Parts: sequence; structure tokens; C-alpha cells
Amino acid sequence: MRRHVLLAAGLLAACRTPEAATPVDEVTSSTGVVVSAHHLASDAGAALLAQGGNAVDAAVATAFALSVTYPAAGNIGGGGFMIVRLADGTATSFDYREKAPRAATPAMYQDRQGNILGAATDSGWRAIGVPGTVRGLAMAHAKFGARPWKDVVMPAVTLAEQGFPVSAAFAQELNAAVANLLTHFDASVAAYAKPGGGAWAAGDTLRLPQLGRALRAIADEGPDAFYTGWIADSIDAQMRAHRGLITRADLAAYQAVERVPVRGTFNGHELIAMGPPSSGGIVMIETLNLLEALGTAGMARGDARTLHLRLEAARRAYLDRARFLGDPDFSAIPVERLTSKAYAAELAAGIDTAHAGSSLALGADIVTGAEPGHTTHFSVVDAQGNAVSSTYTLEGWYGSGVVIAGFLLNNEMGDFNKKPGFTDQGWNIGTPPNVIAPGKRMLSSMSPVIVTKDARLRLVTGSPGGRTIPNTVLNVVLGVTLFGEGARAAVDAPRLHHQWMPDTASVEQGAASDSVLARLRAMGHAIRVEGPRSQGDAHTIVIDQATGVAHAANDHRSPDSGASVPRKP
Repeated sequence: MRRHVLLAAGLLAACRTPEAATPVDEVTSSTGVVVSAHHLASDAGAALLAQGGNAVDAAVATAFALSVTYPAAGNIGGGGFMIVRLADGTATSFDYREKAPRAATPAMYQDRQGNILGAATDSGWRAIGVPGTVRGLAMAHAKFGARPWKDVVMPAVTLAEQGFPVSAAFAQELNAAVANLLTHFDASVAAYAKPGGGAWAAGDTLRLPQLGRALRAIADEGPDAFYTGWIADSIDAQMRAHRGLITRADLAAYQAVERVPVRGTFNGHELIAMGPPSSGGIVMIETLNLLEALGTAGMARGDARTLHLRLEAARRAYLDRARFLGDPDFSAIPVERLTSKAYAAELAAGIDTAHAGSSLALGADIVTGAEPGHTTHFSVVDAQGNAVSSTYTLEGWYGSGVVIAGFLLNNEMGDFNKKPGFTDQGWNIGTPPNVIAPGKRMLSSMSPVIVTKDARLRLVTGSPGGRTIPNTVLNVVLGVTLFGEGARAAVDAPRLHHQWMPDTASVEQGAASDSVLARLRAMGHAIRVEGPRSQGDAHTIVIDQATGVAHAANDHRSPDSGASVPRKP
């Protein structure tokens, strides 16, 4: 399921923050700030800052806390990416994307006739990739953390064991999850159904004792508790019992990877973004390079020229995503070429500034015949100017629906190309770089990014939303770097999306006037107007470079989100 399913179901509610139960414009701080999809997780990260921890300590604490307070996407059973930029300007990234189990095969999502199996295969036991979150968080903490490992995990343990109050929006979400996806798995119902029966309601306390036990083991024993200890034994046993693919050997072999970030420049700013197996950094940088090559002078958010050029740039960047991107440990990815200004100038020369291009014509060499996105992002800045941008996921809403040892597991295997060689005009892509192979990391759209200007920190942001992610993050980046917007305005601005195929642009209500939409359609664009706030949330920090003050805007699309600052005990 995509995140907008929840939004369409009416789950938007008042945004929670540590200071108030109603939305606030921004939280400002010169001593550090954490912004995430749940205010209690932001509190957990801010508490580490108050205890003398740095941005990485706070990010790791926030991630573990989100596995308790935001089970639809927060996780220890999934994977993701983290970008770290230190105050001295050095930057690195951590890839803790899930991997295909050793028993995975290129045709595992096809029937005997070679047809791609239906949506039912996107959840359940065989959809689960080998989780990477715990290894990735531990790797980042081992390199940069200032506080002991146990200190950064224990806030999540406390939340799971003691429980926390459920908001009205979260109660609705839990009830929907239990009644639909989780109902197929006894352990999942036991973990998330209301004790004693009935429906969850605002003010109820959610306790997750089994998750607390797993988190406590991770706090006490480190990541090996998950990958080689009793948790790994539990996963192995349940997989065997239910014909799943992951084995104890898969878990023991999993390693996170530190990678060099991809970098680009736009309008006097530098972007530090995630490289493959994330497609997000390359797609964003290529899109921005194209806009720069086409000329940004006079661009404004809602005018027809700007939207036309954004759609044409995205069309080409997403085509390159389909052609070239995958796990760099399995395929040679032309990162330098795709992110170069010269390549953008070459592509820009083929863009008609008055008419929409044809996705089919552009990609005719690979076309032969729905990526879920319940992900979450959090941003952290500390008092010293260190910054973390991290996006992680279970893939679908509540992942596979499977709970083992108290935690939900991902359904990431569906992010691979399901039928090698088959790319159609819908959502299916079959190009070689992202075909299933044992031990391979599936391609992602997650796009954590850190932006600097004149070598000083300027912006930390990211988003959920499947293939919409790069365009959502780009919307915020353009707001700050081109349109001169502050954090709140950049986060709140309506969004648009084009991903090459299907050849249709989705535009949030309010992103363009009726007359502009009419003009875009007259230019040849197929436009689908979405409801307001239909693309993913973007929890964002913008730094005022004159004062050094951080302005954090939690996205009101997440009803329980919040920004928290360190407070003295």
C-alpha cells in the first residue's frame, strides 16, 4: 500500500509536537534539533543531544524509537540509508538496504507461464528481504557515536516496555492494519491488536513487550543479538515453518556498507546525496542539472514553464533510473556520467520547451511490452553543526505484515524487477541492473540529502513515497535553493511527480491553477490531479546562514510528527 491510502482514508489529524497538540510553523534552535514522523521519537533523539550526544547518537536513538512509535515504517526489520556530514565539512553515507536471501531467484515473482504474480505476493513470508537496519545503525554509531551504544537504544526499550499513548490518527491506523494486513498472521495480531478486544481509541496505551525484549537484547549485546543470537534463531525457525526464504546464514552474512555519497551543485549550492543502490541522489542531481541547463531565471513554483521543464527533466532522469541503476556491487553504474553537467546539457538539447515529450519514444530501446512507499525520514542537526539525513523503510504499509520476536519485517523483495527483460508502459521494469539475485540489494528511491552553501550547512531533508521520493525531496530543495522559501513554506508547498512510465504526471491540488493545468495539457502532458498532501512527508531542517539557527519543520502530513530540541534534565 502507498502512503496516500492512509491519507485518503482520512487519517490526517492535528500535528503533535512536544510543545503543543496543534500544528506549529517551525521549531528554532541553536543547540540542535531532531524532526521525525513521531514526536516521541524526536524526543528520544533530542534527549541524547541533551546528554552530550552528537547528531549520529540522536539519529540512531530516533530510528530505534520510531520502530516502536511508528510501526508502519519505523523498524528494526527493514533497511535504509543515512548521510552524515560533520561540522568540518567531511561527509559519508551508510547503506543498510536489505538484501535478497540466498534462496531468491530471478523468476520468483512469476508463475509457470512467466506472468508476473499478483499484488498478494507483495506481502507475507517470501516477500521479506534480509533486514539491514540494526547493522547499519550500529555501523554509523561505531564510527561517529559519542554516547555508549546502550544509551542510544534504551529510550526505545522504555517506550516499548512502558508503552505510550495512542493518538486518534494512530488508533485509526492500527485498527485498519489489524483488520486488513495483520489479520493474516497470528503473531502480528497478538502484537498490535488491542488487548481484550475492541478497537483502539485515542488515549489508549500501546505496549509492545516482545519488541521491548528484542530491543533490550540489542541494547545489551549489540547488533549480533539480531544477526547471530536468539533473534536470528527465531527468524530462521519461523521462516522454515512458513516456507520463507531467509536463513540464519543469510542473517549472519549481512553487512552494512559505508559508501561515498554522490554530489552535485545547483544554483550556488552543493548537494550531498545517496548513491546506488539508492536511485534518489542520481535522479535528483540529474534533474537539477537539467533545470540549470534549461535556464532557471524567472522560474516560479506554479507557472507553466517551470512545471513543464520539471516534468521533462524528471521524465529523462527516471528513464535513466530504469536503464542504469541497481546494486553497485552487482552492476557497473555510470554515476559520474549521469550526474555530470555535460550529460545534462546533452539531454537538455533534446527538450522541446513548448511541447511534452514522449516517454515511450525516449525509452523505446527498453520498453518491451507499483512500488509501495510507506517509508519514513528523519533529520538531525546538533549544536556543533554535525548533520544526519536518514530514510529507512519496511517498504509497504506495515511491511510484510509478519511479526517475529515482536518486530515487523519488510516486504522489500518486491522492489526488484520482477520479470527480467519485461518493461511495459505501466509500473513494470525489467532492466538487468535490478533483477533479483542472491545477496543483491534491491534498488531504492530513498533520497536523504544534505545541502550546503559556501561550505556551510543549509538544508537537511528527505521523504517517503516510493518512486515519488526524489520528486518530493526535489520540491523542498527547490523551495530553499531557488525559490527562497523557509522550512515551513518549502515543506508545505504542493508537489508534483513524473517517473517516465506510466507517462502521466501527478500534480497535488494547489500546485498549479486551472489555467496552468489547461496549458500543460495543451502542451501534451497527461495530468492527474491528486488530492492535497498525497505525496510523502518531508521532515526538514533549514539553517539560517546569517545566524546559524536551525529552523525545523515537521510535515503536517504525518499527524503525530514533531520537532524536538535538547532540554536540560
